Amino acid sequence: MIIVPEKEIATLLGRTESYDAVEQVFAAMAAGDAYNFPVVREAIGHANALYGFKGGFDRAGMTLGLKAGGYWPNNLETHGLINHQSTVFLFDPDTGRVRAVVGGNLLTALRTAAASSVSINHLARKDAKVIGMVGAGHQATYQLRAALEQRSFEKVIGWNLHPEMLPNIANIASEAGLRFEAVELPGMVEADVIITITSSFAPILMSDHVSNGTHVACMGTDTVGKQEVGVDLITRATVFTDEVAQSITLGECQHVVAEGSKTEADIRQIGEVINGTHPGRQTDEEVTLFDGTGVGLQDLAVAGAVVDLAVERGIAIEVDF
Repeated sequence: MIIVPEKEIATLLGRTESYDAVEQVFAAMAAGDAYNFPVVREAIGHANALYGFKGGFDRAGMTLGLKAGGYWPNNLETHGLINHQSTVFLFDPDTGRVRAVVGGNLLTALRTAAASSVSINHLARKDAKVIGMVGAGHQATYQLRAALEQRSFEKVIGWNLHPEMLPNIANIASEAGLRFEAVELPGMVEADVIITITSSFAPILMSDHVSNGTHVACMGTDTVGKQEVGVDLITRATVFTDEVAQSITLGECQHVVAEGSKTEADIRQIGEVINGTHPGRQTDEEVTLFDGTGVGLQDLAVAGAVVDLAVERGIAIEVDF
């Protein structure tokens, strides 16, 4: 069995490797070569923690496994640890034997950013110049760094419920040599691409905050009841997602389907665009929206890439098990 500790992940996996792994697994999902298992997510009744499992099998990449972990809201204050904690377990699909245990905290941040980056590459207008960020927490920095690699952006605009956090994304813009401007939500009409990355349970970004031709990547809604954008925006947009079943049950699309403004058939997998079986954006005036719910296969894809790199570079810890 191979062990890749959390402390080694940053030296092994970057944005390019994460993008490639996520794009490939989205394509495999749309082709019917990979599927996710049902998600388990529970309040454990201790430390106010949410704990769960996401897993799946990618026949194309021969990756089988699960990510176990969740959210401990008191970790930082009480234990000096980040609140999100996770570990990925990979198994040999031929025998069922455990293949690897991989630290999952940084992997989760990288694969989430890679998913929105894939959507921008395949759905945003080629001439996009302004990117808007709704949310400025820790994950927003990963989102913005990955997104900036997909178009020749000239400006970053940002909004956050707590404006004192906006320097998190302003600093990323500065590192990239781009202008940054804090805006109110109506000011998002300037953006050609918008990423929402919050933990909101009420809509923040509404249709009248979004101009024609914009691509919106909704990356924060992964639980029943969460909501970042208005149903009016999703109704207006051409909608893509990582996995339709998850999108309509715990993603942004849970709300629009419940209201009846869209049906399951109106929501398409981003992998179809990657594979060329769906045209994706068809006009420069079209609003496209990616509902990034975060699927287990993303975690397995980046974990598999990490294991291969760790073995190649002699960093992997091998133990008998």
